[in-house]
Amino acid sequence: MHLVPYVQPRGAMASETPPTIADVARLAGVSKGAVSLALNDKPGVSDETRRRIKQAAQDLNWRPSIHARAMLSSRAFAVGLVLARDTRHLAVDPFFAGFLGGVETVLQGSGSVLVLQVVGEDEEVEAAAYRRLVTERRIDGAFLLDIRDGDQRPALLRELGLPTVAVGPAGADYGDMPAVGVRDGDGIAAAVGHLVRLGHRGIAFVEGAPAYRHSTSRLLAWRRAMEDHGLPAVLRDAGHFTGDGGAAATRRLLEHGPTAIVYASDLMAIAGMSVVREKGLDVPGDISITGFDDNPEAAHLHPPLTTVRQDPIGIGAIAAELLLARIDGRPADPDPPSPELIVRASTAPVRVTP
Repeated sequence: MHLVPYVQPRGAMASETPPTIADVARLAGVSKGAVSLALNDKPGVSDETRRRIKQAAQDLNWRPSIHARAMLSSRAFAVGLVLARDTRHLAVDPFFAGFLGGVETVLQGSGSVLVLQVVGEDEEVEAAAYRRLVTERRIDGAFLLDIRDGDQRPALLRELGLPTVAVGPAGADYGDMPAVGVRDGDGIAAAVGHLVRLGHRGIAFVEGAPAYRHSTSRLLAWRRAMEDHGLPAVLRDAGHFTGDGGAAATRRLLEHGPTAIVYASDLMAIAGMSVVREKGLDVPGDISITGFDDNPEAAHLHPPLTTVRQDPIGIGAIAAELLLARIDGRPADPDPPSPELIVRASTAPVRVTP
């Protein structure tokens, strides 16, 4: 094949005139159609021609136009996440930052981007955000987090025909919606087992926000673990995943004399530790405390916090892989990471009084 050399116009700088697909075709000595076939890994060009075209694109530092790709494929090359949360709570929740980081590790190599909307705690505004994203064809699929009791979003997303992946407790009913099942209940069970081995029997629990399934999942895991060890599961309160809520729940529970408290989040556990000290009690001498999430500061408290470590980055990556596979019509078999109990100095053997 006769090659036509590419000559950059005199006086033009590459930074002033970005290369086009026509430039790639000219440098490789082929048609624009051949360039499109080669760069999209479609049949119709020889291996040698495909190699030459890709080399030409690399030499020119050519990048495909996302708008052109979207028009040709009827894809938005974007996935969506709508969060109906108070932004103040998001700022102190390490799961979301890790989850988003995991999603981005997958998306950055896929050509797709993440469209994130935080809409506050209004469910109607949340539903409207999904409808708008679909109507305007801004996303190809969505993640569904913070699954709630009586949640109407799965039905809405099915009605909209939007490929969706749910992220929530393992074993929950998501209908026909693919889901990344998070085994956070295993972490709560591990915390209870650890405390029982230390001799604790009066183990209280501070749950999160009762409307959320991941909160209910952790509460049920505590109940099952207590029953499995032959202990009464009666000392519990709700802290709603906030510091203020965790502190208030701790004050109420301390009136009943537990020797240990399991918290459904580190934020509530940290607030609870402060309340214990306010009451003149020692952690872990008078009361042992465990958290959930392994926040960055958990290892640097006094004493360092025993807690359950999740892998939100791994969960986000698996969710992104599953969603892209669903959009592409490919099979996928997610295997979420298991939580791990990180034992630190906030737990100790129960103090035996003479």
